[in-house]
Formats: sequence, structure tokens, C-alpha cells
Amino acid sequence: MSEGDVGWLELAASLLLVATAVGLSVWRRLGLEATIAWASTRAAVQLLLVGSALTLVVDPDQPVAWSWLWVVLMVGFAAVTIQRRAPEVPGLLPVGFVAISAAATVSLGVVFLLGIFPVEGRTVVPVAGMMIGNSMKDAVVAARRIVGELSDKRDEVEARLALGQPWQVASRSYLRSALRTALTSQIETTKSVGLVFLPGAMTGLILAGVDPVDAVLVQLALMYLILGSVATVVVVVGVGLTRQLFTADHRLVRLERVAG
Repeated sequence: MSEGDVGWLELAASLLLVATAVGLSVWRRLGLEATIAWASTRAAVQLLLVGSALTLVVDPDQPVAWSWLWVVLMVGFAAVTIQRRAPEVPGLLPVGFVAISAAATVSLGVVFLLGIFPVEGRTVVPVAGMMIGNSMKDAVVAARRIVGELSDKRDEVEARLALGQPWQVASRSYLRSALRTALTSQIETTKSVGLVFLPGAMTGLILAGVDPVDAVLVQLALMYLILGSVATVVVVVGVGLTRQLFTADHRLVRLERVAG
């Protein structure tokens, strides 16, 4: 075992931090002890299962087609997760699937066709995972903000429609506001990287003994990948979902008010 490796003993030692979180919850009577314990246990089980499966997928002797199949499954699971996180948004499952698929096609196409990373199992799955994982939360934000904007401003939207504006024009300012809100988080993260926090990939590479400059180059490529992916997903979700919220004769469908 090299100096930067984490074994079972070291992993068990890190559970002291989970115990600290549980202790703080008990002390402040937050009632989150069971939730913290369940989240920590579930994360361990999920990651160990995924790690075992990835051992087979990223094996250099295995066809890279298995890695691409893994990516397809991630896209489908991401679409389902987006719908589950925003159940009040109608028709989000197909829109989320199209958005994640479009982002995966564009982002992974650029990354691998231009040779930024080699097309191997050890690169395809992790890169796709970071792209999809970071895009999901902003897709949910975009979907909920669009429904919230159109629900809260329903009178204004219907007044615009009554004046003869098509749905594309009547919804334009509300769609733009929702997209700006959804993209702000990732843009701010990109701006503050390195100054406020060190990203996970870069930190992991440095811990593994990689030269910091080389780690920075890898991290920058991934940050640009994630930014492009998030922008693609947010815009596709925004435009696609807004289209679904209007009927063919330019009427706004009934919407549930978004809580929170």
C-alpha cells in the first residue's frame, strides 16, 4: 500500500467524523442521527457495489463497449432521478432524458473526439459520471424555477397571451430568469475554484502523488466539461419544459405551485 492509499483501517478511522456529526445532532437536538447514519451506510454500500462493478468495466482487457453501456444506464437513471426530485413538474422525465443525452453527446464527443482524454474504460465512466452528476441538480433547479415563475406570474403570462403574443414571446422573460438562476451556481463554482476550495478530482490526484500542475490541467479540463454540460442540460430542460407547459393553441396549462 502506498502512502496515499486508504485501507479498511483508515476508512474505519474516518467514521469518527460521522460520529462527530451524530454527536452534534444529539447535542443540538436536531433529530438527524438516524438520517446521518443511514446516509453514511447507504453511501458506503452504494460505492462499494459500484466500485466492484467498475473493477470489471474499466479493466483494460474488457471491451470499451461495456463502459459506454454503463454511461447509457447512467443517463436513464439520471432522468428518473430528476423527475423524482421535482415530482410537481409535469412531463419532466422525457425532457430530462433528452437534456442529459444531448449534454452527454456534445460533452463526451468533444472530450474524446478531440483526444482530451483517451477512449478507455478508466476515463469514459468517471468523466461521464462527473458530467451527469453535476448536471442533474441544476436541471432540477431549472425545472422548478420555470414552473414557479409561470405559476407565480400566471396573470401576467395570460395577459400577454390575450394580447396576441405567442407562447414563445409571452414566456421569454420568465424562461430567461429561470435559466439564469439555474446556471448561476455552476458559474460561481467555476469562478471560485482554487481560491475557496480545491475540487475533488484535483485533490484526489494530488493525494495519489500526481504533480500539482498536472492535476490542475486535468481539473480544468473537467471543469470546462462540467460547465458546458450544465449549460446544455439547463437550456434543453428550460426550452423543452416551457414548450410542454403551453397547449397547441397557446394556453398555459394548469400548474401546481412549487413549494420552497
